Amino acid sequence: MRRLTSFLAGLAIILIAAVPALALDQAPMHLPIDAAPLTVNTAKGDVPFRVEIAETNEERERGLMFRTDLKDNSAMLFVFDATRPVTMWMENTPSALDMLFLDDNGRISAIRENAVPFSRDVISSGEPVRFVVEVKAGTARRLGLTIGDKVRHPAIEAIGH
Repeated sequence: MRRLTSFLAGLAIILIAAVPALALDQAPMHLPIDAAPLTVNTAKGDVPFRVEIAETNEERERGLMFRTDLKDNSAMLFVFDATRPVTMWMENTPSALDMLFLDDNGRISAIRENAVPFSRDVISSGEPVRFVVEVKAGTARRLGLTIGDKVRHPAIEAIGH
């Protein structure tokens, strides 16, 4: 009986220690707002966004998961190490998003609107891209974004000369 009690006590300590780690894993990631705005050149003119830049594998994997605070003028720029086909998904993402897939020069090559919150469906770039911009759902339609529109930011311009 003493062994069982000791075992259960040890198991309880492990579980109690694991709960904060699990809760932390579900905390939203907030990257610093970059000093330079991300600007989308639309038919209606240039539209600036406050942008967080996801450059590492961990940052790109986490993205906007668990975030509910995305504003109309906020964006996340995903910078990939190479131009390649890219797939995204919405697991653990409670906010509907529009995704802009960009080539090396920051031109929009695909737009995926209204990605469904919490969905595990794969959202594909359809062709090789170097960047993805995620914005609040409805932004692409509201701004009239189209394939070929240019997105500017120093992180894009550094790659796309």
